Amino acid sequence: MSTMIPIQPASRGCADAPVLKERGQREVFCGLTGIIWLHRKIQDAFFLVVGSRTCAHLIQSAAGVMIFAEPRFATAIIDERDLAGLADCNDELDRVVTRLIERRPEIKLLFLVGSCPSEVIKLDLSRAAQRLSTRFNPGVRVLNYSGSGIETTFTQGEDACLASLVPSLPAPAEGAPAELMVVGTLADVVEDQFARLFQQLGIGPVRFFPPRQATQLPPVGPNTRFLLAQPFLADTALALEARGAQRLASPFPLGVEGTTAWLQAAASAFGVSADTFARVTAPARERAAAALARQRSQLAGQRIFFFPDSQLEIPLARFLSRELGMSLAEVGTPYLHRSHMAEELALLPEGTFLSEGQDVEKQLDRCRAARPDIVVCGLGLANPLEAEGLTTKWAIELVFTPIQGYEQAPDLAELFARPLVRRGRLAGAVASATAVAAGTQPEAVPCN
Repeated sequence: MSTMIPIQPASRGCADAPVLKERGQREVFCGLTGIIWLHRKIQDAFFLVVGSRTCAHLIQSAAGVMIFAEPRFATAIIDERDLAGLADCNDELDRVVTRLIERRPEIKLLFLVGSCPSEVIKLDLSRAAQRLSTRFNPGVRVLNYSGSGIETTFTQGEDACLASLVPSLPAPAEGAPAELMVVGTLADVVEDQFARLFQQLGIGPVRFFPPRQATQLPPVGPNTRFLLAQPFLADTALALEARGAQRLASPFPLGVEGTTAWLQAAASAFGVSADTFARVTAPARERAAAALARQRSQLAGQRIFFFPDSQLEIPLARFLSRELGMSLAEVGTPYLHRSHMAEELALLPEGTFLSEGQDVEKQLDRCRAARPDIVVCGLGLANPLEAEGLTTKWAIELVFTPIQGYEQAPDLAELFARPLVRRGRLAGAVASATAVAAGTQPEAVPCN
């Protein structure tokens, strides 16, 4: 088989680099946040959080749902009567689920999502899901997973959700040929783009997990080869491998380089020739590279600091440093899965400062000392850091926005350029206002 387009790693990269491991106070969203993109993807699924009013307010705020809308998620409120043992939580839950299914007959898959309150009172949602699934079978399948933020970060909600679905995936037909599965929630437009590229490469059929319809679960077995589209799916990958599926090792599809290597991993596994691969991917690669060249002029040389939040930090750091010329002050990630990140770590600049976990006060001290040009962090840290004169980018926006693939690479770069442009314009406006007040002519201030 022909050799594919090579990706040149950094001299030694960070494959064996030391990592600062911190355990202390953390600043992250909880796993319930994953419902926001999961309910949009699986269009006949419903997510019922068993939690408190705080859980309900969090999800409503994150989703921006108006009160008269009918989204496919809700919260079964645990109130004082439940906590005091004056009501049977299981009876109450059965009543709520029955009303929900009667009202929303189009729902084919119902997730009971655990929260901090449901875990504190030790409500057994696994047993409840089995009981309700038996009751409403075959019309509605009921599953459960935990979205509690006690020990997880917010993207792990998707991992827990997909891992809970794996046992429901059908087995492939006996003697079926090898198939490719793309694992991880992607925006529909990104999924369609990848589907076209795989078709042009002659790879098919390609299954996407999660699917858009719960009735179209992809088969999985020893003939399944899968690519992770998201870096935070450790439990899902483990569950798929337990069913016999084989993970194709690669960087993640962020930027031109990452997308090319990700597609190349599938092409190599399915015997696509180098000429075919180059011909199919060249138009999109060239368009994206040209667009990134324009963004590079704004971002090259800028220093960036990553607080641990989404587990996207290492692939993002690789993209920003190698394709846009940014300097990495620190790359923090909530969890470092060395096996899944091996290809990414090899591409990071040698000497990159890596940290795993968080002790937020110590990391804030390092960030203040570094004085980076831009900080990627959670919402809870952004405003305080902005007040201290640091420019920030919300980590959660990088999960809510389509950023994978060739066509989205310029949009991903712009997410980092935009705060720097805004900072330049604000500085220019302040300088102009000061000059007007003083009656002098201001010097020209660049906007990037």
